[in-house]
Amino acid sequence: MILTPTLTGYVARAFLGMTLAMLGALTGLVALFDFIELLRRAATRPDVGFAIALEIASLRLPFVSLQILPFAILLGGIVAFWRLTRSSELIVARAAGISAWGFLTGPLVVAVLLGMVATGAISPISSALLSRAERLDQTFLRTGGGMTALAGGRLWLRQADRELESNGVAIISGRPVAMRTANEPIPRAGARFELQEVSVWRLTAGDQPLSRLEAPRARLSAGAWVIEDAVAFGVDRIAKPVGTISLPTELTPDRIEDSFASPETLDFWALPGFIAVLEEAGFSAVRHRIQFQSLLALPMLALAMALLAAGFSMRQTRRGGVAQMIGGGVAAGFALFVVDRVSNEFGEAGSLPVVLAAWAPTVAGLLLALALLLHLEDG
Repeated sequence: MILTPTLTGYVARAFLGMTLAMLGALTGLVALFDFIELLRRAATRPDVGFAIALEIASLRLPFVSLQILPFAILLGGIVAFWRLTRSSELIVARAAGISAWGFLTGPLVVAVLLGMVATGAISPISSALLSRAERLDQTFLRTGGGMTALAGGRLWLRQADRELESNGVAIISGRPVAMRTANEPIPRAGARFELQEVSVWRLTAGDQPLSRLEAPRARLSAGAWVIEDAVAFGVDRIAKPVGTISLPTELTPDRIEDSFASPETLDFWALPGFIAVLEEAGFSAVRHRIQFQSLLALPMLALAMALLAAGFSMRQTRRGGVAQMIGGGVAAGFALFVVDRVSNEFGEAGSLPVVLAAWAPTVAGLLLALALLLHLEDG
């Protein structure tokens, strides 16, 4: 395989420029429809103006671009490679003995780097802005949802109880009341958290009951639940007032709030630690695990899309067929997207292991793209 740095860099720049142009165009189109939908919902609420809808749509832009990126790589690559083939630049290069793998090295490296930047840098920004957008949406455009929509209005938490010699567990139940100041339009990050009508069951590691606490309120402070005016019931079921007690915890108000938010609103770098705390508290972390593995697989998905673009666009089109070529590439990308969504649904339902659900569609798409390109180039 002959590597030509000048030609490889030229093809990589053409690929990158067209991908970024396609990313901007597709993101703008999707954001426009999202903004129109927000305006439609805001029209039913006289207290919500144009500025709120515009702010929510703007905050969602990084998230939209992150979702659009694989399709932007696919469509941008198809257009870039087709233009280079139509101008005979790639045809001349191949006639000079340069393999397609030689000048594709640059675009493939660019695709992987785009996926890595999206995962490591854009994803944390997207999660922070999307979290703000969802809080605005929840405050101004939705009715109910989040923790207030729990069955019976009660929150249930499970955590380790390290005060017990047997390293037991504590199950905490209560009605959540988010604490905020009067001049805050939406809950701020790091706001205090309180439960009312609290019940705490303290169990051994083998789930054998040890005691139960009843209290009118419990406040989550730094590293502990502060349970006020508690009454303890031992195995003899005799009530004993114990006043205010402190129960150590690794939960924070933000982590409890985040457990009810979509996984896309969580920072990629914070997801592993959050998943561990979430599972220790008794929440299901399947969606968060799938989100984390999907972000890890994004660079490989970008590589698969670049290979698909090359496979569908580097053939000579002397008799036309441009529409069929682009249509075939779009259909292949859409099929990969559908398979990925279906696989994630099976993963969330527990029918597939999380790693398999997140990585199988990407690996399958990469292998199919390689097979297509090998067939066209060496077959």
